[in-house]
Amino acid sequence: MELNEAKLNDLLGKVVTEMGAAANGPLITIGDKLGLYKTLSESDSMSSQQLADATNTAERYIREWASAQAASGYIDYDANSNTFSMTPEQTAVFGNAKSPVFMTGAFYAISSLYFDEPKIENAFKTGEGVSWGDHNSCLFCGTEKFFSPSYEGNLIDSWLPALDGVVEKLQQGAKVADIGCGHAASTIIMAKAFPNSTFIGYDFHDKSIAQAKKRAREAGITNISFEVATAKDFTGKDFDFIAFFDCLHDMGDPVGACTHAKNALKPDGTCMIVEPFAKDSLAENLNPVGRAFYAFSTMLCVPCSLNQEVGKALGAQSGEKRLKETITSGGFSHFKRATETPFNLILEARP
Repeated sequence: MELNEAKLNDLLGKVVTEMGAAANGPLITIGDKLGLYKTLSESDSMSSQQLADATNTAERYIREWASAQAASGYIDYDANSNTFSMTPEQTAVFGNAKSPVFMTGAFYAISSLYFDEPKIENAFKTGEGVSWGDHNSCLFCGTEKFFSPSYEGNLIDSWLPALDGVVEKLQQGAKVADIGCGHAASTIIMAKAFPNSTFIGYDFHDKSIAQAKKRAREAGITNISFEVATAKDFTGKDFDFIAFFDCLHDMGDPVGACTHAKNALKPDGTCMIVEPFAKDSLAENLNPVGRAFYAFSTMLCVPCSLNQEVGKALGAQSGEKRLKETITSGGFSHFKRATETPFNLILEARP
């Protein structure tokens, strides 16, 4: 077949862009760990020497790091003054850990994908799953670091108010379960905001529960507890509110998880399911967000589900239609999309 030179050049351009993105991943985590973005964002502009002095790092490395970041568009460079700076937008994404669009956590998680590539290659050959707990530990801190800013920016002010009557119950004093809580970013945010309510975080990964307990102690929160349990066997009943944050699609038996949650709720209780944003068809998800989620799903979500009973493997781009089928098959009679963000669907289900 004869090559179309224009199409070839376009594809090569995309691949070179991908090479740069992949190579810059470790530089992003280094910039975050060493406070390079934060320090630069808090200054009008800095030379590489000034940034090195301010962060107690070596200038020659800082110069090369900053050059790569400027070439990426992650920071700005002024050729006249030979200095670097960050715009408010760049600061929101890389320099401000409290920003709802702070993105550095994703790159910690991405680093785990490369560590675990041999395991996933083998899973491709065997069709077997890979347990969440068998991944490199970078995944766990990266997941917490990636999701926390979005939860901080949206959960209390936007997502919970979009649910019918839930905020009022939480203010008065409700019994709440956070299923698949991980390091408890979501659980702690809710427990802080609603001190009259009691919260129990459940996760099947014992090391995540240990970290969750540590996080709660450090935050000085007393209306919260944690248990190692799956979504199908967690203890407790008569919950006013049950939440699944970015985890239902990872479960081997999401229908069974929904059934257990429905049975654990009070008759007037509410379940919130937060899932990655997706449309209902592959064609509709061929975009930058879908691209990222399909990649994470291949390496993390599908292997995790296939490692469990049933192995439904919904994937991170299952879409609202399949999620509704799953949730209503679990016994919920009321379902609606409460709200959404560019990265999440926030779904409400009631018995």
